[in-house]
Amino acid sequence: MPEGEQSILIVDDEDDVVGLLQLVFETNGFLARTAGNGKAAVASAYENPPDVIVLDVMMPEMDGWQVLKILKGDERTRHIPVVMLSARAERRDKMIGLQEGADAYIAKPFSPSEVVQEVKDLLNRVPPR
Repeated sequence: MPEGEQSILIVDDEDDVVGLLQLVFETNGFLARTAGNGKAAVASAYENPPDVIVLDVMMPEMDGWQVLKILKGDERTRHIPVVMLSARAERRDKMIGLQEGADAYIAKPFSPSEVVQEVKDLLNRVPPR
């Protein structure tokens, strides 16, 4: 990875969301990888830990809550900031996400620029590895 280029793992089972986020992040200088489900996300995070994970909540096989619990419970990945994306926009859902270890929670539909800004803000708060 070129110096200064930060990696992001986008996890969502909706191809249009993945495509949009990948385009937006790559346009903003990120190296974007994708995973279409929770199991693939965990495997990818273990194999090549990203700088940030953007994680959908509602997915088949393994939902975002399960992925978050696994990643935040493992010393290899607990330091990685996680931005949860969800159609579940109730305040209660957001509070659960933050209590479970998410660093940010953004409701769908979302503004791509809001997601990018949230990721940039998180990266500015996290000390470099």
